[in-house]
Amino acid sequence: MNKFFVFDTNTLISAVFNEHSQSGLALKKARTIGTLLVSDEIISEYLIVFARDKFNKWLSLETRIEFIENIIANALPIQIVERIQECRDPKDDKYLSLAVSAQADAIITGDDDLLVMNPFRQIPILNSSDFLSLG
Repeated sequence: MNKFFVFDTNTLISAVFNEHSQSGLALKKARTIGTLLVSDEIISEYLIVFARDKFNKWLSLETRIEFIENIIANALPIQIVERIQECRDPKDDKYLSLAVSAQADAIITGDDDLLVMNPFRQIPILNSSDFLSLG
């Protein structure tokens, strides 16, 4: 049975910089046992953040864009059917909206604004380490 996961942008940024980090290993696990989910709004954020100049000193723009385009190409695009407005940081509502709309198996994030909501409508919200510790 395929599982479906939502990854926030910062977790993917951590993964692209170090595939052996907790975030990198969580991404590898999620892609092995399931499928990542994306929405139009999240795709836009991924592309904007991954293109930021501030990351150039660590990794080339080409490498970052290739990484995120691969993530997007292999993800399942979801139409948002319910807009959530419950996170204390409204910018994070898009992850909740995606997870609820797709009935995701988990949200993987390092963002405390999301982590304090675990679980949200019976959807686990986990940091990379906790996700990796699951069977």
